[in-house]
Amino acid sequence: MAELAGCRVPEDLYYWVEKHVWARPEEDGTVTVGITDVAQHLAKTIIAVTPKGVGRTVERGKSAGTVESGKWVGPITSPVTGKVVAVNEELKKQPSLINQDAYGAGWILRVEPVRWEEDRLALLTGAEAVEAYRVLLESQGIRCR
Repeated sequence: MAELAGCRVPEDLYYWVEKHVWARPEEDGTVTVGITDVAQHLAKTIIAVTPKGVGRTVERGKSAGTVESGKWVGPITSPVTGKVVAVNEELKKQPSLINQDAYGAGWILRVEPVRWEEDRLALLTGAEAVEAYRVLLESQGIRCR
């Protein structure tokens, strides 16, 4: 896992850097979606997460739900198009899981993608994602820790 300006960037995920969201393909063909360590840091303490419900359709580039902190309310931009097949019910009870573990217990929803091969080509992963985050963090003066 790379660390840039105190921000964690796991190299095995797919990122939409400008939207601060990540996607992780699962063995069952679904894709897990969450917000990045950078996003949770910028938002500060997360007080509510409202993902789209199971059975709803999400489109790449459109809202997959909202995240609310004490200083900000904003959309979770979906990095993939597909049907929501699971939401992280624990986040409804404990939204701060995103602050504690943005890439693990703080996942937001799982999608059955309709065009993952196409969607993933628009996302960055590995060294390419790390470099894009390095540039973004430096240009905006962002530090996570």
